[in-house]
Amino acid sequence: MQAWRAAMAELHCHHLRLPGEPGFWCFRLDEQGMVRDVRPEPSPAVESRQPHHWDWQGDWLSPAAVDLQINGLQGLWFGHLEAEQLDSLRQALVWLRQQGVDAVCPTLITGLPARLRRSLVLLRRVRQQQGGAEARLLGAHLEGPFLAVNKRGAHPRRHVQSLTLAHLKQLMDGFSTEDVAMVTMAPELDPRHEALDWLVEQGIVVSLGHTEANQMQATAAFAAGARLLTHTFNAMPPLHHRAPGPIAAAAMASKPVFLGLIADGVHVDPAMAVLLTRMAPGRVVLVSDALAPYGLAEGHYPWGRRWITVRQGTCRLEGGTMAGTTVGILEGACRLARWSQQPEEAILAATVRPRACLGHGATVVQHLQGTALSRLLRWRWQPQATRLGWATPQPRS
Repeated sequence: MQAWRAAMAELHCHHLRLPGEPGFWCFRLDEQGMVRDVRPEPSPAVESRQPHHWDWQGDWLSPAAVDLQINGLQGLWFGHLEAEQLDSLRQALVWLRQQGVDAVCPTLITGLPARLRRSLVLLRRVRQQQGGAEARLLGAHLEGPFLAVNKRGAHPRRHVQSLTLAHLKQLMDGFSTEDVAMVTMAPELDPRHEALDWLVEQGIVVSLGHTEANQMQATAAFAAGARLLTHTFNAMPPLHHRAPGPIAAAAMASKPVFLGLIADGVHVDPAMAVLLTRMAPGRVVLVSDALAPYGLAEGHYPWGRRWITVRQGTCRLEGGTMAGTTVGILEGACRLARWSQQPEEAILAATVRPRACLGHGATVVQHLQGTALSRLLRWRWQPQATRLGWATPQPRS
């Protein structure tokens, strides 16, 4: 073991790329397998005669993914948790970490306030017990219940609430930003920004979604501190040449505003997904919007009192309403790279930008320094096959 650690201390890795950074880079692994000394590669490149040399052949190194919108996995719904499911949830989070996902904002859709609060308590219990092998549970993403009724999508009508500061505080009473990291809301329901201002003061990320807001209303909400657009193009007015709507407001916002994108190829056509990356460069954030059947076979599954059908990765209610997907965030990144021919953009959208959206706006180098190599992702782009693939890199002795 000591000999292996000594070898690791001399393992120099070079000829790699970092997403969003020009040129080639190199780093060193310390005795614990942590990344150290990330720096631009000297010219000429370090020769292979250096002891314990590791040539990355131009592959990218990035942090693991962060998913800001995931409703469940392996048959478990974050919004319908029961105490007896918590051990199963922790096992599912181990599986999710093995899929290259470092952390998630467990998403709770519109439901009974008592049911939402119960799920938040159970998620807190899991968060306090987590180990390093699991994908980390960040604060939850409350996707509702403060949504426009006509844009509620798969959210149950009977539980949609009017957005008042009193209703919001009642729902949030006893919970902090550790419990709730994000709230999706329709800004037109809060014209004086009383609820929005309060959420921003608490340090909670406000995302606009399931909304009928026009460009002016969305622009005002972004100016007041909203930071994200929930699953862009879905459950909102379309981008129209005479009515640009919230999509244009987000893309043109002077403050940093991110645009969430489900890159399964069904929620948003591939051409529109690529157009979004060009229209809002540096602002697209990938989310999965995965439902509980994520990680299971296709078929019919219960969702509270309702049923969904999973076919070719798309989840639909019995009436045909699209409800979500079972395509993971990293598969979404690979698809976006294939459509756009811009692998760096796709990598950033799945790994670095979600962290920035949550306020962790460190550079790629800062994210890598001091992190175990086994918790990072190595990406390889095959231009001729238009294929992006990833793997968890393992130190070489």
